[in-house]
Parts: sequence; structure tokens; C-alpha cells
Amino acid sequence: MIVFALRCIVTTASQALGKVHAVLAQRKAKVLNEDINEATGLFEVTALMPVVESFSFCDHLRKNTSGMASAQLEFSHWQLIDEDPYWQPTTQEEMEEYGEKGDSPNHARGYMDAVRRRKGLPTDDVIVVSAEKQRNLTKNK
Repeated sequence: MIVFALRCIVTTASQALGKVHAVLAQRKAKVLNEDINEATGLFEVTALMPVVESFSFCDHLRKNTSGMASAQLEFSHWQLIDEDPYWQPTTQEEMEEYGEKGDSPNHARGYMDAVRRRKGLPTDDVIVVSAEKQRNLTKNK
């Protein structure tokens, strides 16, 4: 699966630097560089982020840093995701390591399901998790 990556340049004060790194980690961004501008005293963090993780990124960043950070996003390159979206553990060793369903998060599958939901196509999601008969709280006489 191929996704395109964005170069994200975040400018922030030193008080919000930890929160900027936390937001970038939540969005699966890979931090490339962190510099300080001597003239202004502001930090400039450069990172690569998949485009599917960038939706509402600026709002999330401003909310978590109380408006102390601003971001600039630009196209960087196409990126190959080295995961099979349909992978299931088959051998005994894989089942022992990952469990029966392969419980580790599969990012390629998540991206693929998000696109399918957005386009109105079917996914393998279970809609009813625990179906039980609806119970009426009034007593039968």
C-alpha cells in the first residue's frame, strides 16, 4: 500500500515543545529535525506524517498546545507501507507471538478501512458487538 507523506514544520515556544512531540507521536509522525531560531527563541520541529493522519491536525495541535504552536504542511514524497492489510497469523509460532487474531495494530488495514468507509464501500467491521434481547423493565403480571 502506498500513501503520500507530508512534511510538517511546527513552530512553537519551548513551553509547548513536549506537547508538540506528543501530538506528532499520536499522528504517527516521524520527527526528522528540531532546531531553535536564535533571533526569536522559537523551536522549529520538522517531521514526516502520512496524509491520512493529517486531517484536523492543526486544530488538534492548537488545542493541545493552547495556541502556542502553528504548523505548515507540504507534500514530501510517496511512502510504501510494508504491512499486508489482509495478514492473519497462520503458523503456530505466529499464533503464540501475535494471538489468534493478530492483535497488534495493522496500520495498512486501518487506512484501507477508513478509505472504504469514506467511499461507502463495505468493510469487515462487526456492527452488532453483543446482541441481546431487548428487556422491558416492567413486570409481567
